[in-house]
Amino acid sequence: MDRAGIERALRHAHELMAEEDFAEALKRFKELTVSHPDLAPAWMGLAGAASALRQGEVADGARQKARELAPHNAKLLLQLGHQYQAARQGATARACYEQAAQADPKDVNPLISLAVQAEKNHQLSESRAFVERSLALDPRDEQARYFSALLDRREKNFSEAEQKLRDLIASDPKHPYVCYACRYELAQILDQTDRFDEAMSVLAEAKALVRKLADIEEVNQAFDAMTERNRQIVNQPKDSLRQLAKFFPQKERKPGPALAFLGGHPRSGTTLVEQILDAHPQIAALDEPHLFQPVLVNELQKVRPVTPARLNIVRRLYTDALQHEHGSAADKQLLLEKNPSLTAALPTWLRVFPDLRVIIALRDPRDVVISCYFQNLPLNVANANFISLERIAKHYASLMDVWKAVREWEGFDWMETRYEDTVADLEKEGRRVTEFLGLPWHDEQKHFYEHSRKKRLNSPTYHDVTRPISSRPVGRWHAYEKHLEPIFPLLEPYCRTFGYS
Repeated sequence: MDRAGIERALRHAHELMAEEDFAEALKRFKELTVSHPDLAPAWMGLAGAASALRQGEVADGARQKARELAPHNAKLLLQLGHQYQAARQGATARACYEQAAQADPKDVNPLISLAVQAEKNHQLSESRAFVERSLALDPRDEQARYFSALLDRREKNFSEAEQKLRDLIASDPKHPYVCYACRYELAQILDQTDRFDEAMSVLAEAKALVRKLADIEEVNQAFDAMTERNRQIVNQPKDSLRQLAKFFPQKERKPGPALAFLGGHPRSGTTLVEQILDAHPQIAALDEPHLFQPVLVNELQKVRPVTPARLNIVRRLYTDALQHEHGSAADKQLLLEKNPSLTAALPTWLRVFPDLRVIIALRDPRDVVISCYFQNLPLNVANANFISLERIAKHYASLMDVWKAVREWEGFDWMETRYEDTVADLEKEGRRVTEFLGLPWHDEQKHFYEHSRKKRLNSPTYHDVTRPISSRPVGRWHAYEKHLEPIFPLLEPYCRTFGYS
C-alpha cells in the first residue's frame, strides 16, 4: 500500500471512530498494524478503538507500541498523553506530556496539558510554573493567558484574574474553548464578588458562543427521547422490585463485595458526600467511573434470556471492574459508586444488585439550577441542558421524577441526605449516612478535605471539596431570584416534595 493508500485507510478508520462504530474501526486499525507494524498513528488509533470497547490490555499495549515507534513526535506524544489521562493513568499521561515538551521545546500545548493536570491534582504552584513557561514562549498564547487567570481565581486573587480575563476577552480570542471558557471564569469571579446581574450577563454571552459550536437542538431532542423512556420507569408498579427479587432471590446471589450507589441530581452535594465517605478507612469511593454502560449494561445485553446465573456473572464482572479502577479497594469493606447522572438508571442497578444500598443527595432545587447554570461542562446529551435555565429545570424534573417513583418501590434500602444538613452539622449528617452503610463514624471523616487534596477527582467541582465546608452556597438562588422566577412553576412541585417550600 502506497502512502496515499495508507492515509485513506487511516482516514476511513478514524471516520468509523467518529461514527462510534468502534468494532469495525478496531478491525481496520488492526489490519494496518499488521501490514505496517511501524506505523505509529495506526497503533494510536488501535488504542483509541480498544479503549472505547473496554479492551484495556489491548489499548495499553497499542499505546506503548506507538510511544516506542515515535519517541520524538511531539504531536503524537501529546495525543497519547490525552489518551492515558482519559484512561485515568495520570502518571503515564504526565510522562508523555513531558516527553512531548522535550521533543518540541517551542510547543506550548504539552506545557498547558501539564498545567491542567497539576491544577486538577491541586498542585497550584507547579501548575503556575508550567503556565509561566508557556507565557515565556508566547506571551499572547490564549490558553496560557486563560489558565493563568484560572489559577488566580483558584488562589482567590480575584482582581488580578478579572483583569486578565477582561483583557483576554477584549483581544477577541480565536481558540474556540478559550473564547467561551474565559467568560465562564469571569462569571465565577463576578458571582464571588456579589455582582450577580453582571455574572448572568456574561454567562449569557458564554452560552451563546457554545450554541454556535454544536447543534444544540439535535442534542436536546436526544435527551427528550431519553426522558420519554424514563416515563416508563415512573409508571411501573410499586412491587416491581419484589417481582425482580422473586426471579433473583437472595439464596441464588453469590456473595461479593458490598456495593452502594450515591446519586441525585448534579450539583446536589454528591461529591461532598462521596468525599466524606471516602475518608472512611473501610470505604472505597469511586468518582463517576465510566463502567456502567460498557460493563454492566453491555454484559446484560449479551445473553437472552437473562438468568440468575448470568446476573451473578454480571455482578462479579462489575465489582471486579470497580475494584480494578480504584486500585486499592481489595482491603476495603464497601465499594461506593458516586454517579448522579445514573440516578435515572436505578431500575437497572436494582435488577442486577437488589441488595444495593442507595443514597440520594438532595439540595434546594433552585440552588441546584443556578449552580448547574454556572458550570462549564463538556457538551453531551445531558450537559446540553445546562445551556438554559428552563432546560436545567426540565433536566432536574426528568431525573428526580425517576427517583420519586423508585423510592416508592418496596424492598430495597435507601436514604436521602440534604446538602443543607451536612453544611449545618457535618458530623451529625455524615454519621447518619455512614451508619446507613453499616459502618461506624470515623474521626478522619471530619477532615475529609485533607484527604481530598491527595487525589484527583473527576467531578467538575473537584476543587470545592479540598476546603472546609462553606455555608455560602446555601440559599444562593436568592441573589438570582428575578432570573429564576420564570422557572419557579417547574420547580415548585419538587421544592414541596423534598421540603424546600
